[in-house]
This record gives sequence, structure tokens and C-alpha cells, in this order.
Amino acid sequence: RALPALLLLLLAAGALGKPTARQERARAGAAQHEDRPGFQYDHEAFLGKEEARSFDQLSPEESRERLGKIVDRIDDDKDGYITTEELKTWIKRVQKRYIYENVAKVWKDYDLNKDDKIAWEEYKQATYGYYL
Repeated sequence: RALPALLLLLLAAGALGKPTARQERARAGAAQHEDRPGFQYDHEAFLGKEEARSFDQLSPEESRERLGKIVDRIDDDKDGYITTEELKTWIKRVQKRYIYENVAKVWKDYDLNKDDKIAWEEYKQATYGYYL
């Protein structure tokens, strides 16, 4: 019983972890956004892992257009500005969606007998299988 909850907590802790080094990237008067090493973390936090991958394939024009649509979705009160709280809410929503999608994806690998439960033996087999 506690194993699924434990798995969910472990996945959540990994997905919600903070980067070890903070890089200031917004500069007053900067015309072009410059990505530094580690930008992928920001993209995934802001867009979600799958959406970030799709953005990598877009032209700069397409990327700006799609980001504009996302910004409109983030602006909950529709005042034309993004507040810190709106941005935090958005990032939490994206991360939560990623956690649930990830749990659903890996659940199949651990629920070996497909009974919608993960027994300790199933967990050990899925995690350490060939070592045991």
C-alpha cells in the first residue's frame, strides 16, 4: 500500500528539485535571449519536458508565436502582465503534469502482473531484476 505513495513522493522530489547554480538570464535592454549551458532545465520547467522538445524543432518565429500563446495562458487575470504568482502557478502546474505523466509511464514497468498494484517483489524485480 505504501509503496505507490513512496514511489510518487520519490518521483515528485526528483522532478521538483532545484538547480544547484542560479544563473541570471534577464538583462535590462537585452534584445535577444541568449541560452547558456543548462537552459534546458528552464525550458522544461516552463514548458514541460515534451513541449520543450517540440520547441527545439521550431524556427525562432514559430517559437515566439507559440510562447506568446503560452504567456496568454499564464496570465490568469488577463491584465496583460505576468506576475510572479502567475508564473509560479504555471510552473507548478507544468511540473505536476510531468509527475503524473511520468508515474503513469513507469507504473507499467513496475506493475508486472498488471493488477494496478505494485507489490514489493514486483518493485524489486523491476528495479534490480537481473541483479537478483
